[in-house]
Amino acid sequence: MERVLVLGITGAGKSTLARALGRRLGLPFHELDALHFAGPGWQVSATFAEDTARIAAGERWVLDGQGPEAVRDLMWERADAVVWLDFPRRVVMRRVLRRSLRRSLLRERLFGGNRERWREWLRGDHPVWWAWSRHAERRAEIGRRATDPRFAPVRVVRLRSPREAEAWLNGRTGPHPGPRLGQDRVDVAAVDPYGPARGGRGQR
Repeated sequence: MERVLVLGITGAGKSTLARALGRRLGLPFHELDALHFAGPGWQVSATFAEDTARIAAGERWVLDGQGPEAVRDLMWERADAVVWLDFPRRVVMRRVLRRSLRRSLLRERLFGGNRERWREWLRGDHPVWWAWSRHAERRAEIGRRATDPRFAPVRVVRLRSPREAEAWLNGRTGPHPGPRLGQDRVDVAAVDPYGPARGGRGQR
């Protein structure tokens, strides 16, 4: 595993797992929301597509998402492994609600100096509504790509619960053999995957 996409809907914990995987395998970790949001008002970087394409062209990386549509095929073509956090909607919603409530209450500073504000909870692109409304759509898209011959022979590791993700990351017996990561353990199920400067507004 040298070029890894960690995928799933907003709230699945992509950033936490991708960060831990990159640290354990010695791969540079790139957080897509940090590339995507360039300034106040959730301003999108004008070079986002170019930046993600440049990273994908590299030889070693882990990314917590699959990038904008303009470069999505390239990301899949370049990846040698996809880790799919295919968690049930009830699990995702519990996590994303907890994250957004904390961010709004504590006014945490996020990407580009932005904060989640209470009035934004009414917007369709708020992480909570995005996770709810796009869960099935994102799941179907990843499923189609996982079986698309254009992207063979990419290895797809499909993890259906935080427990499976923890077991895989820590190299225990599970649906797929995990990376050989030594004795350092990460409890994905217990660690809050939504601390400051993690996650995003759902577009990834």
